[in-house]
Amino acid sequence: MRILLFGGTTEGRVLSENLAARGDDVTVCVATDYGREEQAQVEGVTILTGRKGPEEMRALMADHDLVVDATHPYATEVTALLKEAADATGTEYVRVKRTLTTSETGTSPANIHYYGSAADVAEALTSTEGNVLLATGTKELGCFAGLSPERLVPRVLPSAENLAACEALGIPRRNIVAMQGPFSTDLNVALLRQKDIRYFVTKDGGPTGGFPEKAEASAQTGIPLLVIAPPDEEGLTVEEFLEARL
Repeated sequence: MRILLFGGTTEGRVLSENLAARGDDVTVCVATDYGREEQAQVEGVTILTGRKGPEEMRALMADHDLVVDATHPYATEVTALLKEAADATGTEYVRVKRTLTTSETGTSPANIHYYGSAADVAEALTSTEGNVLLATGTKELGCFAGLSPERLVPRVLPSAENLAACEALGIPRRNIVAMQGPFSTDLNVALLRQKDIRYFVTKDGGPTGGFPEKAEASAQTGIPLLVIAPPDEEGLTVEEFLEARL
């Protein structure tokens, strides 16, 4: 089967490994060089790097039997475009979603606070003082432009593009933490203390995204964890998809 897989996530790598091992013709589309590095570990797959627009998506789908959407749980715009392209080309579409954590249970520890968007978190922080560790990715950085750049400590993937995004907001270079995760609880705790953090902002990326370690670091230090809630979505887990397809 000719399969078009979107996703440079860990889930995407697991899927491509299993599908290629089965003998499928797998083409993987990743948006960034980081995603390409993840997929480069997999033998027997074709990797396309760079964000794809609607026309490119449709053109690629026309040559494939199945499109698997394993993009990041917060990449809602990409998921919407993939669904539209699949409908337009008549290509079978399957959404493979990430298993998340606290937000799925309906309860959370007292130090964890959920918000509807990055803008909501930023608004809540306007009446506070102290440094803010931003582990949200650079896409949401602009939402925090209303806060003093001196307060912001963004933790981003080590790329020139991400560093430029931080500098565009006037964030001092000494505040920028350019590292590739996920991170252990101990490393999170050390960073919170080293940077004198008072608020820790993140997304709920589940175990794959190191969310349990962030929550534990928050609990150990007493620093509030402000979480941008994940979107509600339907789909199969990696395990469910593989069980159904393999």
